[in-house]
Amino acid sequence: MNIPGTHPEKLLKKINLSSDEEAAINSSPGPPFKVTKHWLSLLDGTLDDPLRRQVIPTLQERITLPGELQDPLGEASHSPLPRLVHRYTNRAVVVATGRCALYCRHCFRRRLTGEDYGDISEKQADDIAQWLSGHREVKELLLSGGDPLTMDNRHLLRLIDNFKSVREDLVIRLATRMPIVDPSRITSSLARRLGRRFPLWVVLQVNHPRELAPEALKAISRLQKSGLSVVNQSVLLRGVNDNVDVLEELSNALVQAGVKPYYLFQGDMAAGTGHFRVPIEEGLRLSEELRSRVSGLGMPVYAVDLPGGGGKVPLGRSYILEHREDGWILKNPEGNTGFYREK
Repeated sequence: MNIPGTHPEKLLKKINLSSDEEAAINSSPGPPFKVTKHWLSLLDGTLDDPLRRQVIPTLQERITLPGELQDPLGEASHSPLPRLVHRYTNRAVVVATGRCALYCRHCFRRRLTGEDYGDISEKQADDIAQWLSGHREVKELLLSGGDPLTMDNRHLLRLIDNFKSVREDLVIRLATRMPIVDPSRITSSLARRLGRRFPLWVVLQVNHPRELAPEALKAISRLQKSGLSVVNQSVLLRGVNDNVDVLEELSNALVQAGVKPYYLFQGDMAAGTGHFRVPIEEGLRLSEELRSRVSGLGMPVYAVDLPGGGGKVPLGRSYILEHREDGWILKNPEGNTGFYREK
C-alpha cells in the first residue's frame, strides 16, 4: 500500500510558498519533500506556523554546522545486521522502512529516510529474527523508520509475527506519526489486529498541541480501545514548541487523551538541522518551568542522545541543595526548600 502524500505542485495551489521554500523544494532535498492532505489542512497559512516549519524545506537545511553528523547517533557502528541497531543491552531498533507519509525536516535519520530506502526485505527480517533468538538479553524491540505504518498491513503484521515467533516474550514498540499525520490510516481493523500482538506499545511524536486535531484523537482512541498503550516523544524545536505555554498545553492535551508524555528530546546533531536546535540551557529552563506547571503524569523526561552513539542522558538541574550528616536539604520545582531527616 502506498500512503498518499501531497506533492509540491499540488501544494502550490493550496498555500503560497516563500522563495526560500520553493528553492529548497526544487533542489531535491534529503529527505524528500512530502506532506499529507490532513497535515496540509492544519496549516494556518503563515510562514512561521509551527506545523509548516516541521514539514516544508528551507535553504537552511543546506548549512552544516560544526559538530553536526550524517549519522548523529552512531547507528552504523552499532548495527550488527542490516536494518538492526543494538545500542542498549536490553533493547534494539529495527529500521523497518525509510518511507514516511510526510518527511519531518528535523529528522535525525535523514541519511536513510526517503522513498529510495524502501521496506525491509524478508531475508533481512529473517536474519534479525534469528539474531533475536540468540540474544535473550534484548527485551524490547522498537520498529522504527521511516514510519512502519507506511507498510501494508500484511507486511507489517507478518514482520511483527516473525519476531514474536522466535521470542514470545519480546515487547514490541511501534514508533509512528501516522495517527497524527494521516489519521485515516488507523482503521478499527488495523487497531484490533495490532492489539492482538500484545504486549505492543505505540510511540508517537507530537510536537505541538495543534497536531492533536479531532481526527488524530479518534485515531489514538482506536488504538487505545484495542488495548494498546500509547506514549509520546516530542522533540524540542525552535519556532515550534520552545515556549513553556505551548509545552504545557501539549502535555495537558496528551494526558487528556490518555497518552503519557514520555520524552522531550533535545535536538540531535543531524547535519542541516541546526536552525531547529534550542540551546540546552534554554531547554533546562523550559523543562524546569514545565515541571512547576504540570503533574508528574504530564511531565516528560528532558533528555539528549549523545552524539556518536553514547546513548540517552536525562537532563535536569539537581533538586538536592546539600547533603548533611543527618539528612538532605531539598528544593521543589516551585523553589521551596525543605529538610529530609535520615538520622
